[in-house]
Amino acid sequence: TDGKEIHLGPTEYRLLEFFMGSPGRAFSRAQILDHVWGTNVYLEERTVDVHIRRLRKALQPSGQDSYVQTVRGHGYRFLPDSAVG
Repeated sequence: TDGKEIHLGPTEYRLLEFFMGSPGRAFSRAQILDHVWGTNVYLEERTVDVHIRRLRKALQPSGQDSYVQTVRGHGYRFLPDSAVG
């Protein structure tokens, strides 16, 4: 972002990669768990919230933490500036 390197953990990297594949699309926590962690892993859906928080924190210095949006009653979506409008 803006030529600056962002350090992400492996899970946050997979999460960002997943979101970037479908900008603007909202995903439930269950969908995110299945795509990022795999279908044979049994984790609490709130695990997603923890990693979303970490991803936002990593994006914060570049001002892009708002790209990861909460969709109330559903889950999350990735909406970069270029996908708006």
